[in-house]
Amino acid sequence: MSACVPTRHDRTSRSPRLSGSSGAKSPHGPPPPGGRRLRIAGADVSASITVFLIAVPMSLGLALAVGAPLEAGLVAAAVGGIVAGLFGGTPLQVSGPSAGLTVVTAELIQIYGWRTTCAITIGAGLLQILLGTLRAARNALAVSPAIVHGTLAGIGVAIALAQLHIMLGGSPQSSVVANALALPEQLAGVGPAAPLIGVLTIAVLLLWPRLPGRAGRTVRRIPAALASVVVATAVAAVATPGLARVDLPSWRSHALPELPQGPVLALATAVFTVMLVASLESLLAAVAVDRLAADRSGEPTPAPTASSTPAPSPIAVPPRVPPQGSDLDRELRGQGVANTLTGLLGGLPVAGGVVRGSANVRAGATGRASTVLHGVWVLLAAGLLVTVFEWIPLAALAALVMVVGIQMVSFAHIRNVRRHREFPVYAATVAGVVAFGALAGVAVGVAVAVVVSLHRLGRTRITVTERDGRHVVTVHGQLTFLAVPRLTRTLGQLPPGIDATVELDGFFMDHAAYEAIRAWRGAQLAQGGRIAFTGRSGSRIAEPAAAAVSSCCRPWTPWRNHHCHDRPTHPTGTTDNTGTTGTTRTTATTDLTSPTAPEATANPADPAGSLPSTTRPTGDGRKSGAHRLLSGLSSFQRNTAPLVRDELARLASEGQSPSQLFITCADSRLVTSMITSSGPGDLFTVRNVGNLVPAPGSVSAESGDDSVAAAIEYAVDVLRVESITVCGHSGCGAMQALLKGEPEPGPDRPRTPLWRWLRHGLPSLERMASRRHSWARISGRLPADEVEQLCLTNVVQQLEHLRANEGVARRLAEGTLQLQGMYFHVGEAQAYLLTEGAGSGTGPAEVFDRVGTGELERAGV
Repeated sequence: MSACVPTRHDRTSRSPRLSGSSGAKSPHGPPPPGGRRLRIAGADVSASITVFLIAVPMSLGLALAVGAPLEAGLVAAAVGGIVAGLFGGTPLQVSGPSAGLTVVTAELIQIYGWRTTCAITIGAGLLQILLGTLRAARNALAVSPAIVHGTLAGIGVAIALAQLHIMLGGSPQSSVVANALALPEQLAGVGPAAPLIGVLTIAVLLLWPRLPGRAGRTVRRIPAALASVVVATAVAAVATPGLARVDLPSWRSHALPELPQGPVLALATAVFTVMLVASLESLLAAVAVDRLAADRSGEPTPAPTASSTPAPSPIAVPPRVPPQGSDLDRELRGQGVANTLTGLLGGLPVAGGVVRGSANVRAGATGRASTVLHGVWVLLAAGLLVTVFEWIPLAALAALVMVVGIQMVSFAHIRNVRRHREFPVYAATVAGVVAFGALAGVAVGVAVAVVVSLHRLGRTRITVTERDGRHVVTVHGQLTFLAVPRLTRTLGQLPPGIDATVELDGFFMDHAAYEAIRAWRGAQLAQGGRIAFTGRSGSRIAEPAAAAVSSCCRPWTPWRNHHCHDRPTHPTGTTDNTGTTGTTRTTATTDLTSPTAPEATANPADPAGSLPSTTRPTGDGRKSGAHRLLSGLSSFQRNTAPLVRDELARLASEGQSPSQLFITCADSRLVTSMITSSGPGDLFTVRNVGNLVPAPGSVSAESGDDSVAAAIEYAVDVLRVESITVCGHSGCGAMQALLKGEPEPGPDRPRTPLWRWLRHGLPSLERMASRRHSWARISGRLPADEVEQLCLTNVVQQLEHLRANEGVARRLAEGTLQLQGMYFHVGEAQAYLLTEGAGSGTGPAEVFDRVGTGELERAGV
C-alpha cells in the first residue's frame, strides 16, 4: 500500500466528513468520466468574455491583413469558438483566425480571389478530418521544432512588414520582398495621423500590462488588445475624424465560396499548404495550452462529489476540474470540421492559437464551455455591434496585428534552437518563408535539416595512437556509410598481424561500417593479430560491458536510479577472439565476432532491448525481501561508504549536533534526506504514523507511548536544536483512516494498537470541523479534497501541541527555537511551508506557500 496505514472499508464514521459520493475516486486517481452535457461554470463565463474581448479586434485585424472581407474574420472567430470548441480534443484551446495562416491566405486571395480561397479552406478542413481519422496527429509533432518556429517567425516578419504599410497610411504589396523595397517610398510620403494612431496603439498594448499600483491591477483585468484599440479609437474620433476606418459591408452581400478554377496541382498544393500550417499551429498550441493548464492546476485531481448523507459539510471545497491531456487526433478532426464550416460560410481559415488559449487558461476557464461561449459572444457582436466596429481606425488594427507578427519572432525560441545547434535550420526556414512563401520555406528548412543531420552523422573522427606497444584506434562519433571511406583508409594503414584495440565512442553503427570493421579484423586475425573492441567506458565489447548497468548506481546518483541494484544477475561467460573467457556481467554484449550481429548496434547499456535471451529478467526482474536489503547494503559498502567514511568518523568522534528536529510520517515515499538535501548529522528525525505529536497530558495507561515526547525533550534540552519542523504529506493513509472513522470496538473486536495511536489525531479532525479556526490551505488554491484538507490541518494542530510542551514553550520564550510547518505533495514532488506566524489559531490565515528554486536568494541567504 502507498498509504501510511491500512485504510478500512467500513463506511461507519463518527467523525465529521467532507461531502463525497460513494463512488468518489482516490484523490490522486484519474478524473471521473464526465457527461456529454456542456457544463457552464461561472469561471467559464468570465473567461469567455475575456477571450471575446481579445478575439474581436484580433479577428478584424487579421482579416484586414490578408485582404479579406472584414466580416470573414468574425465568421472564423465564431465558427472556431463554437465548432472547434465542441468537437476539438483540447477543451481549453480557443480557435479562430490564425496569424500563422496570414501570409498563405493573403497569397491565395491575390492569386485565386476570395471565393476560391474559401473553397480551398473547405478542402483543407476535409483533409484535416481525414488525417485525424487516420490518427496522424502525433506524426505532425515529429517535425523539427526549428522548422516549425522558423516558419512562424518568417510569417511574423511578413505580417509585420505588410501591416507597417497600413499603419503608415498606405497599402501592402504582393510579397515580403516587395513590401521591404517599397518601404522607403512609403516613409517619404507618410502623413502624421495614421502613424500616430498606430504608435499610440502599440504604446498602450505594451504598457498596459505594466501599469503599477492598485489601480493598475484593477484596469489590467481589461485585455491589453481591447484597451489599445479602444484608446486609439477614442483619440482618432476626436483628433482625426477623417482617418480611414473599418468598413463592414452588409451581411446580405457577404461572399460565399465558389467552385475553384485553375490548375489542379496548384489548387492541391494550396489545400495542402493551408492544412499543414493550420494543423501544425493548432497541435503545437494544444500542447502549450496543456502545459499552461497543468502549471495552473498542479496534479490532476478529481473534484469532490456530493454526499449521499444530508448532513452539512464543515468545509466547502469548490469543485476543481483537473487538467486533462489533449486528444490530438480529435483536436485535428475538430479543426477540420471548423475549417470546413468556416469555408462554407465565407470565413477565414481557422487554427488554434496560443494567445487566445493562454488568455483562456489564465482567466480561470475550467472546460470547453468558455471556448464555445466566446464564439457565441462573437456571433452576437457581429450582428449587433456593426456600428461600433466601424469607428475603429484601420491604423489601430494594423498596429495590433503588427505587434502580433513581431512577437512571433521569439527570442526564447532562437536561444533554444541555438542551444540545440539547430540555428542553421531555423535561419534557413525563416529566409525561405520570407523569400518564397510558407510551403517553400518549410521545404527549405527540411532540406537544410537533412543536410545538417548528414553532416553530423559524417563528422566521425578517427585517430590512431600507440600505448605500451599496442595500437589504439579511437572512433569518435557514429559509424555510418559516410564514414566508411575514412575508416577503411585508416585501418588499411596499420601493419598486418598487430595487437590493436578499437575504441568505439558512439552509439550507432550501420551495416556498411560493421562489414568494414569485420573484414579488417578477419584479415588481422588471419595474420596472427589480436584485436579487441571497447566502448566509450573502456569495457570490452566482445565481452559484457563492465559497468553499463551498475554505473547507474554511482554514489549519490539521482534518486530515479535508486532501484537499479534490484535488477537480476544472470551469469554468462563469453569468449573473445584471444580464447580467454570474459568475466561475468549483467549487461548486453555486442560481439563483432558473431556472424549474426545486427546491422545496427544500439546503445549497449539498454537493458530493455539489448540483453541476450539468456540474460533477460523474467517477470518484473525485482528481488524481494532480504535479497533486496542485502543488495542495497552491498551497494552502499561498495560505492557510498568510501565517500562518507571520513565524515562519519568525524561525527563518531565529535558526537551529533543537529540543527533541526524533523517530525514526519512513516510513509515510505517520504525520504527526508532527499527532500531536505541533508546528510549525516543534519536532522534529528522522529517518524510515526501520521506525523502526530501527542498533546501533553493526553498519554494514558491504555495508549502509553512517551517516545515522541522523549525525542522532543532530548532534542530541545540536550541537543539544543534551533528549529522543529512538522511535515505532513499528500495522500496520508492515517488521515484517510481518521476520516473514515474508527470501527466500533466490542468484545470480539478490541481496539487495535493502530487506533490507540490514531486517537492522537482526533484534535486535528475536530479543528477541521470547527468554525473557530481558519481553514488551512495552500497558497493560490483551496485543498483538492478532504484528505488534503486534513493533512494540512493536522500539521497546524501538531504545532499547537508542540507549543504546549513545557520545554518547547520555554525555548520559544527565550527566542532560541523556531517552529515550522511543512507539507510535501508526493505527486508533485513539491514542498510547501506554513506562512510565518500562522498556526496559532488567532493569527493570520494558515497558508502553506510553495517553495521555489530561488528561496535562498529571496531570503537574502
